Amino acid sequence: MTAQRLDGLAIAQQIKSEVAREVAALAERGIRPGLAAILVGMNPASRVYVNSKVKTCEELGIYSEKHELPETTTTEALLHLIARLNAREEIDGILVQLPLPRHIDTSRVLDAVDPAKDVDGFHPVNVGRLVRNQEALEPCTPAGIIELLERTRIPIEGQRAVVIGRSDIVGKPLALMLLHRHATVTICHSRTPQLAEIARQADILVAAIGRTAMITAEYVKPGAVVIDVGINKVTDRAEVERLFGPDEKRLSELASKGYTLVGDVHPTSVAPIAGYLTPVPGGVGPLTIAMLMKNTVKAARWRRAAVRSATA
Repeated sequence: MTAQRLDGLAIAQQIKSEVAREVAALAERGIRPGLAAILVGMNPASRVYVNSKVKTCEELGIYSEKHELPETTTTEALLHLIARLNAREEIDGILVQLPLPRHIDTSRVLDAVDPAKDVDGFHPVNVGRLVRNQEALEPCTPAGIIELLERTRIPIEGQRAVVIGRSDIVGKPLALMLLHRHATVTICHSRTPQLAEIARQADILVAAIGRTAMITAEYVKPGAVVIDVGINKVTDRAEVERLFGPDEKRLSELASKGYTLVGDVHPTSVAPIAGYLTPVPGGVGPLTIAMLMKNTVKAARWRRAAVRSATA
């Protein structure tokens, strides 16, 4: 048995096509959703992510603008920019690309974003709504995972789910989303004793711990759905061969780029055991950007409806 590949790229394209249709429908009413992306410093990976998000906005008809600030930007200067963006009616979503430089107070910055424009779903108001299972702007990666499961018709209700990783961005919100859909959920982390034993009980296993290829066959129940959230660069040829065997495509990528991407799941170890497995790349990653676009349009609809109600 070899795990069935869960194609995040295909599902992301479905979502983006739906978003494009909704953008077109809003345009007929004179509304164009708008997203402001803030990038502080010169982190190469962050720059790639922001550029990809801005490019996707252009493809779908969403207005976007990019605010690139120097590494020396202070917390106060960043808060001032966010206040200006909060006040602009044509901006429906504000994205602060993480991580921020160490000298910036990340919590203060994220809390300063208007909850109605918090398209990353990080503001305490949106977190609270998620906890209470109320309508909210939800964190993009967990929301994308739910879309992947539901659109692939993988059952969640009544299933045992194990989430390895307790971050505010993925682990905790995903556990809540699964719980709200009537899964029995266990959250594990680096200090969980007998981690492999617990993971093997999962019908749905989510690896979001940030450790290259940590999840091997001993962690996986036969036939389980395995969602790999990790994105790790491997630069050593011997390590690539250990993970993928004589995979010419991977070795060629290593030679041309100097690295290949690997998740938190050991691909060749887990694939013969799992029923379903997300690839890296091409699994969860594309869904994150698609859900950011969906959140931006959702924020535009909610905000414009609220303005109309207030002025009626």
